[in-house]
Amino acid sequence: MSKVVKLRNGLNIRIRGKAEKIFVKSDLAEKYALQPTNFPGLTPKLTVKVDDVVKAGTPLFYDKYRPEVLFTSPVSGKVSAINRGERRRILEVVVDADREIQYETFRQADPSGLSREEVIENLLKSGLWPYIRQRPYAIIANPADTPKAIFISCFDTSPLAPDYDFIVKEEAESFQKGIDALSKLTSGKVHLGLNADYPPSNVFNQAKGVEVTFFKGKHPAGNVGVQIHHIDPVNKGDVVWYLYPQDVITIGRLFSKGVVDMSRIVALTGSEVKNTRYYKTMTGASIKDMVKDNVEEGELRYISGNVLTGSKIYNEGYVGFYDSQITVIPEGNFCEFLGWSMPGFNKYSVSRTFLAWLMPGKEFRINTNLKGGNRAFVLTGQYEQVIPMDILPVQLLKAIIVEDIDLMENLGIYEVAEEDFALCDFVCVSKIETQTIIRKGIDLMIRETT
Repeated sequence: MSKVVKLRNGLNIRIRGKAEKIFVKSDLAEKYALQPTNFPGLTPKLTVKVDDVVKAGTPLFYDKYRPEVLFTSPVSGKVSAINRGERRRILEVVVDADREIQYETFRQADPSGLSREEVIENLLKSGLWPYIRQRPYAIIANPADTPKAIFISCFDTSPLAPDYDFIVKEEAESFQKGIDALSKLTSGKVHLGLNADYPPSNVFNQAKGVEVTFFKGKHPAGNVGVQIHHIDPVNKGDVVWYLYPQDVITIGRLFSKGVVDMSRIVALTGSEVKNTRYYKTMTGASIKDMVKDNVEEGELRYISGNVLTGSKIYNEGYVGFYDSQITVIPEGNFCEFLGWSMPGFNKYSVSRTFLAWLMPGKEFRINTNLKGGNRAFVLTGQYEQVIPMDILPVQLLKAIIVEDIDLMENLGIYEVAEEDFALCDFVCVSKIETQTIIRKGIDLMIRETT
């Protein structure tokens, strides 16, 4: 019988705009982009220039410090722009897509019959290796390492999250192929984390060569970091790798078809979306056609990902490399006189500040307003209430701020990533950007210890 882990701490934020379970097969977008900013710690080196013709699977750039790690185009077409930011930092490589995709070819084989080295080589050459990330540090995995385990979280508990059971229902074969490939990469087990609140998809439940654990609780129960913490914690010197279901499916397609097929189901969500749906598109696709004539009037925030951890984009921006969700909510660029003290049934609060707590099932139209200013730490105990991990979050954040590496190690820096502290940002009365602090701590650890 599978193990069930019950989590007491956490928070489900009730936002209006969850995607209806309706598939929309969108036309091939005109533009696609691969964004180095999606990969923490990456220093990209270009392999293409503007007007170069590429196929799906052609390298666009690589990691300066690990040249074998390639990042390849999701479609065929012409490189139309290489957009840069401050200090000429590469922000995105944009490809104008062909009407019909042409593919580079890679090794097509049953991964069960390949060696570990052959599986790694195929993933590296195809540009799919970046789907595999590691803890500690939540960065792209080092192909020279052998992880003690691989984790796949098969459900998402973040606000308005897509339903992976719905997304993968037609992908059983590719998912199993991906599992077979990943099994070659570890000396330990491949773990699937499933939601105990409802029966999982047969794609997950009948997967072979995996160990299944069920999790019951509020967000962030679906975070892979939380699952790793409760199954096989990361200590100093340990390495585990992790992915999400659609990443596994993309890897499975590589070995089944011998091509890079980055087709992906993306949920269009948020209170400002008129028709929330699931769109069949591709990694890096422009969201222009998804949101055209499908959002409310007004100043809006477009997010690739969820409202807690996603990246701000514009209305013609691109689906992030790891994202399966686009969220649209109102901007909060206004001040409300005595907003914190005025009663209201339409104001959401973690505490019982507003009367809306009398309606536990109500969903809210939440904007980006911080509702306060930055100030010193106030010890309220709220962080501990939303992190279902055996760590001391405030002490860890303070250790990062003073750059005490030994203390950071003792307090659990190896186990956490920004997403694990996202709810701390939301509930923090001091408006401290905890996710930013966690990434600074991780970057410090990488510089000083690797």
